[in-house]
Amino acid sequence: MRRFALVFILSALTVGAAAAGPPPLASDAEIDAAERAPLPAIVVSMKWNEPLAPFNVIGNIYYVGTVEVGAYLVTSPKGHILIDGVLPQTAPQIIANIHALGFDIRDVKFLLNSHAHFDHAGGLAGLQRASGAAMVASAGDRATLEAGEIAYGPSAGMHFPPVRVDRVIGDGETVEVGGVTMVAHMTPGHTAGCTSWSLKVADADGAPHTAFIHCSATVAGQSLVPESYPGMVADYRATFARVRKFDADVFLANHAGFFGLEAKRARRLAGDVDAFVDTGALQRFNAALEKAFEKELARQQANAK
Repeated sequence: MRRFALVFILSALTVGAAAAGPPPLASDAEIDAAERAPLPAIVVSMKWNEPLAPFNVIGNIYYVGTVEVGAYLVTSPKGHILIDGVLPQTAPQIIANIHALGFDIRDVKFLLNSHAHFDHAGGLAGLQRASGAAMVASAGDRATLEAGEIAYGPSAGMHFPPVRVDRVIGDGETVEVGGVTMVAHMTPGHTAGCTSWSLKVADADGAPHTAFIHCSATVAGQSLVPESYPGMVADYRATFARVRKFDADVFLANHAGFFGLEAKRARRLAGDVDAFVDTGALQRFNAALEKAFEKELARQQANAK
């Protein structure tokens, strides 16, 4: 009898520990302090944390980000997927946006990240705390997300609450919930683990579309000569080549200026269900980024001589 009781107690403790899940990497105090911290001047001037009313982009994709920095909620009957956390100070705003749309942050099953810069990953720890969701990220960005700080580029030294990565995802692998499948596309350069995401979506009329949420391939003040990380130049070029082969007619990104959010949002709110449908937008963006990259590389190479 005593042996049975001991086995029962040990089993209960084991189940309780498993239910609690892995420990967070950022404490409540660290997350709370980061959410209350004053905004850097660049954040204010660029409107990175300026509130924007959430809205339906197309099908089951909703915009829950700010005026200039994107975050997306992809919904399903069995739970949701949230892409990007913007800044630490933005997490409460994203949670409120999700609620305003009629959804619950606690129903978010997966958190995804485009790349590990403070303006896109900063709010992830707070969102993980609020949702209990599993964090999914690339191998190339995992260390940065779990350190809460990137080691290179203009964002170096801009700390954010570290977020626990529960699953490392590779190119072509998927995240699935409730019949929704998100496909990961490794598009490094902007960071070593920069990850774009795609999914199939239907508009209000039932027409099928493919959405592509671009990680970014801007240079954005990074050093190409010398490379901020080994292989950066080759990574950028491989990304441009990879995206050239991708066919998507709904192009989204993590900065509003990249895809004309303001004008398309106005059309969508006016009733145009296909306001974000543009078969050539992704390739125009890719071509413009590639041209800008090669120009900046040539400039840095000339200055290094």
